[in-house]
Amino acid sequence: MERGATTYEITDLLRELAPQVLGVLVRRYGDFATAEDALQEAMLAAATRWPAEGIPDNPRGWLIQVAARRLVDAVRAEVARRNRETATMLREVPAAAELSDAVDERDDTLTLFFLCCHPVLSPASAIALTLRAVGGLSTEEIARAFLLPESTMAQRISRAKKRLAAVDRPFASDEATVAESGYPGAWRERVGTVLQVLYLIFTEGHTSSGSRLRRNDLSAEAIRLARALHGLLPDDSEVTGLLALLLLTDSRRAARTGSHGELIPLAEQDRGKWQRGTITEGVRLVTGTLSGGLTGPYQIQAAIAALHAQALRAEDTEWDRILLLYNRLERLAPNPMVTLNRAVALAMVEGPQAGLALAATVEDALRESHRLEAVRGHFYEMAGDFPAAVTSYSAAARRTTSTPERDYLMLRAALLRNS
Repeated sequence: MERGATTYEITDLLRELAPQVLGVLVRRYGDFATAEDALQEAMLAAATRWPAEGIPDNPRGWLIQVAARRLVDAVRAEVARRNRETATMLREVPAAAELSDAVDERDDTLTLFFLCCHPVLSPASAIALTLRAVGGLSTEEIARAFLLPESTMAQRISRAKKRLAAVDRPFASDEATVAESGYPGAWRERVGTVLQVLYLIFTEGHTSSGSRLRRNDLSAEAIRLARALHGLLPDDSEVTGLLALLLLTDSRRAARTGSHGELIPLAEQDRGKWQRGTITEGVRLVTGTLSGGLTGPYQIQAAIAALHAQALRAEDTEWDRILLLYNRLERLAPNPMVTLNRAVALAMVEGPQAGLALAATVEDALRESHRLEAVRGHFYEMAGDFPAAVTSYSAAARRTTSTPERDYLMLRAALLRNS
């Protein structure tokens, strides 16, 4: 037993282990809802016992064993009530030593991502369910990523669970899983959904709500899984593009906040703090995909991130090339946020009025998002219309859920108000 761990350390460990343990349970028993309930009970037991008893030598095996016993007990009770047997669900739980040897070396998180993206679910429902169950995001965080009300997202996740409950062993696959055989051809159609889930998890970690600007645990996990997927599909340009995009974005992590956690925008960041090794890896990855042309959204976004990363000074940024890439991205994958980002590039090339005109086209779609008003504030400030900039920055500050972003926006408004 490892004693002396703080509650914060235990919470972080449980968050890290949860998707791995859930992956083992659904692979072994095939029932997501029951496995999820059993995992929650095991995590509650760990949160109660580990602070006093210490973290077990094999915490993952401990959670799997406790959850499996809870799961088997629940199914046995259901079997008794319905007077039937479900042999698969009544397997004997291995002893702790056997459990450690059998499953502790295996990481089922990536496998579980593919399993959650079941073809009976729409892509939106599969993404929402995976983010909730595997990515560890709250319903509120997922709703914000989709630009939807929290109640709507809760209903979507609930419907996804019910839809899977109607499918016979929805999480079962043949014996060839991602972890064992590399990549089953039957799962080829799920790659796009898995990539989107990984991107959203990284984004939530990179721009977290609340008092912290970022959650490094989420960002690091998304990068780890993107690396694992790239190892399985090294020739897939979109898989490579996503990994490159995450690395290039993460390379700026140390420069994004000041000594007190305050937000530092891209143009004002100390680029000497950017991780050049990570940038080199990201640029190499995206460059390696260009022989086949720019064909995918993640590949294009990675190319944009590479141009930002290679500019040694903000004024060296090749905004004309970035604008061309955003034009292509918008044609390939139209999205209000893509249009807003294109508006920023357009303003840098043609001036703030052009940016304001383009931003106005997504006003209805982004009415509840703080980003539209934040960008407008920037454009008004560029144009010298400080009263309008103050109004936009203040509106954005009221809407954001990130404390560092709110503080930055309020500061911009205050500075302009007093100028």
